This record gives sequence, C-alpha cells and structure tokens, in this order.
Amino acid sequence: MAFSMLQLFLLGALGPRLVDDLDVSPTTLGLTTTIGFGTAAVLSPVGGRVVDRVGPRRALAVLLLLSAVALALIGAAPGAGFLLVAVALGGLPQALANPATNKAILASVEPARRGAVTGMKQSGVQLGAFAAGLPLAGLAGWLGWRAAVWTAAGAAVLTAAWALRALPATAPAGGGPQRSAGPAAGGPQRPAGVAPSQAGGVAPSRAGGVAPSQPGRAEPPRTGEAPSPRPRGDIAWLAAFSLLLGCGIASVNTYLALYGADRLDLPGAAAAALVAVLGVAGIGGRVAWSRAATPGRAPWLPGWLAAGAVGAALLLVAAAAVGPLVWLAAVAVGVFAVSANAVSMVLVMQRAAPGRAGQDSALVSAGFFAGFALGPPLFGVLADAGRYGWGWALVAAEFAGACAVGLTWAVRERGVRRRAGEA
Repeated sequence: MAFSMLQLFLLGALGPRLVDDLDVSPTTLGLTTTIGFGTAAVLSPVGGRVVDRVGPRRALAVLLLLSAVALALIGAAPGAGFLLVAVALGGLPQALANPATNKAILASVEPARRGAVTGMKQSGVQLGAFAAGLPLAGLAGWLGWRAAVWTAAGAAVLTAAWALRALPATAPAGGGPQRSAGPAAGGPQRPAGVAPSQAGGVAPSRAGGVAPSQPGRAEPPRTGEAPSPRPRGDIAWLAAFSLLLGCGIASVNTYLALYGADRLDLPGAAAAALVAVLGVAGIGGRVAWSRAATPGRAPWLPGWLAAGAVGAALLLVAAAAVGPLVWLAAVAVGVFAVSANAVSMVLVMQRAAPGRAGQDSALVSAGFFAGFALGPPLFGVLADAGRYGWGWALVAAEFAGACAVGLTWAVRERGVRRRAGEA
C-alpha cells in the first residue's frame, strides 16, 4: 500500500524542487495527481475483476513492479511532459492496491481481526507519506531528488520479490479449492445492504429474508450473475463519500509542502516534513479508527471523521496568520480525513457481496481516485493566483460534502435496521 501511492507523496514532498528543476507551475504539479489518479479511477473496476480472477499474491507482485517502473521513469523525467506520462503509468498499481490487499486479508485473516488488520494495511499509505516527507526528502537534499526517487524504485523491486516468496498462494476465484479451509481461507461476506448479525446467527436482509452468518467459513462466489460495473447500494454511498473525501485529501497531499515553502516561509526540509507529520498521524489514526469500526459503530464513523477533517482544513486557512497552526493542521488531516478512508475500506469488507470483495473494493477505490484526480487541478488554479486561503476553504467544503453523505447514509442505515428488526 505504501508503494502504490508513493509517487503522490514524493511529488508533493519534492514539489518545491520539481517546480524549480523542471520548470513546472503549481497547476502542472496538480495535473500530475489528476493524470495518475484519473488513470487509477478508470482502471479500478477492471483491476478489481483481475484481482478476483488471478488472486492477490500475483496481483500484489505486479503492482509493486509497476510502481518501480513508474518511479524510475519519474526520476528520469527531463521535463513536465515525460513526468506526466510516468505518473499515468503509476495509476495502474493504484488500481490494483485495495482490491489485492483486501482479498489477501479475506484469504488469510480470521474475521475477528480483519478490522484491525485492515487499519494497519491502510496505514501503509501513510507510511509512504512519512517515507517521502522525511528519509527520501532528506536523501533528496543530499544526493538530489532523482536519486531519492530511484532509491524508492529499487525498494519496490525488493518488496515485489518478498511478496512472491512470503504471501500464500491463494487460488483465484473459480479456480479450484483454496490452500486451506476454515478461518484462514476467507471469511463470511454478505450481500450489499445486509445488516451484520451476531456470531453464529442470522441477519435480516433488505428483502425481509435471512442471510447466513457463520464467522470463519468462506462462502462460494456467486455463479450465473454478471458483475455490475457500477456501484450499488451501500457500495454506491461509500463511493460517493470517497469521491468527496479524495478531492480534499489529494489537494492537501499535493500542495501542503508548497504552501509551507511559498506562503509560510518554511525551509525546504521543514516543508517536506509536513508531509511526514501527516503520514505519521495517518498511521495512528487509521489503525485506531479501523479497530473501533465494529459493525454497529462503523456506519457512523465516516461522517464524523469527515466533520473533523473540515476543522483541519480551517486550521490550514488560519495558518496563514498563525504559522505554527500548519503543524496541528497536518496532524488533524491525518487523524480525521486520512483515517476516514481506512474506515470506508473496513465497511466494504463488512458488506461486500460473496465473491465480489475485489470488485466492490475497486468500485469504492474508483470514487476515491476520481476525487484525487479532480481536487488538485481546482486547487492549483487558486494556488497559481496566490489564493491559498480560498484553496483551503474549497477543501473544507469538499470535506463538508463528504460529511453530509456519510451521515445521511448512516441515518438511512439505522432506519433500515430498525425496519428489519420490526419485520
């Protein structure tokens, strides 16, 4: 997960150096994010089907090797055009990351531990932010930004070799029996919209029937039913939430260091360290909030975490007048906004239809990546005009929209469960 999005954090942390060395404008810097995540958004539904077919181990090895190639090309970029092409290639591993890692968890982790493990897994993205903002940025100051990016590419190759050796050889969907049975072979998956039940019991469905709930036993994938390329039910709500959340997070990731250098007069190393601080806060937040995302509590968390993210964006506005607030804002973005994405992945795994964990993960990820593609160009126009305050206000509005979607869905879910209980 760290390598799948490392290019985003490197482009943000090294943004001041790229602007000077490659003569790119803040708007062009935002376009790098748009192209990379636009590619990821378009390919995510296909990526989910590929992961469901070939299995997570091979998919993870491929995404790590693609990350290595994309990073190597970014390091070799002579100008903005080549840089944009390399970033587009980096969209491919992003499209595979959540489907492959979620499938790996379903295949090898017992149901009781999946929330905590998913939070740890999602925190890998923020580990990438920490790596970009501190050790790799420090290496860039010593050997140059190209050497730092090439070092990250080499590390991705080594991690791909580790993945092939260490991960279990799970069979692809429909490709025969799993390597092992029981809790390690994949857990219960409910059709979208079915309320969670108590262990060993049954849960009412939206249609008024019952759905089996047997923790520790895998359900076979559905047959004779073509997968829908569009999100529906709970997955559609989570995709809409992720779209708005992604708009705001991507703008912060891309422009936080540049804001620190251009408007707050921070040295280059300190500006890059803002990304590292965000990453560390995101690691802690993702692990803690995902662990807290029990089936009864999880639907409420995205909306409330997005509300906290609104406050984080307003702190960025205030930092123009009180500079030290930017550090508190970086922490708050990690604890609230970044953590909300991890909780949405926990919800996907709790509610994915049988045999569709990869596909449903990909559809929600597509919404998130579409937000990453849309947010930075809008912010970049304001940054070019020197209007960072308006840019952070736009981010606050995007987080507020995510909050509205998340809380509306949670209220709707409570009503569905209440009606199911009365039926």
